[in-house]
Amino acid sequence: MDIKVNSEEEMQILGRDLAAVLDEDDVVYLRGELGAGKTVLVRGIARGLGYEGRVTSPTFTLMNVYPSKPMICHFDFYRLESPDLLDLGLEEYIECGVISLVEWPQIGKELLPREALWIEIELTDGDYERARTVHISAQGKKYREKLERLRQIVDLSDR
Repeated sequence: MDIKVNSEEEMQILGRDLAAVLDEDDVVYLRGELGAGKTVLVRGIARGLGYEGRVTSPTFTLMNVYPSKPMICHFDFYRLESPDLLDLGLEEYIECGVISLVEWPQIGKELLPREALWIEIELTDGDYERARTVHISAQGKKYREKLERLRQIVDLSDR
C-alpha cells in the first residue's frame, strides 16, 4: 500500500489511522532517512491511542514508553549495532502486551520478529520540504489482515 503524504498533519492523521488497527503485541517497523517523518508518524499513533504527552525520537535514549492504551514502546536503533541489542533485553519488551514501534529495524533484524507491519517513508527527490510516499507492507497473516483493515480506513481521495 502506497500513500502520498503532503504535510506533517497528514502524517499524523495516517498515524491515527494506523492506531485504529493496532493491538497489544503488535510490531511495526519504521524505515526512512533521518528527518523523513518516522517520529511524526509515531506521534499520530500515540494520539490515536489516547496519549497526549510529548512524543520525541528516542535516538539517544533507545526507547521511549508512552502510557497509552495499549502502551507503546518506541525504539530507535540508529546508534546501535546488532550485538548491542542483545544486552538490552529486547525480548522483554517486544510482544509482551505493548505495541512496539521500531525505527531502524534493519540493525536488529536477526533479533526481531519477522512478522510485522513494515513502513518505509520515502522523500520525494530527497527534498524534506516536499511530499513523502509511505509504503506499508505486511509480513504474516495477522499483519496482512491489519493492512486490509487499514486500506478500508485511510482516505486516499485527496492524496
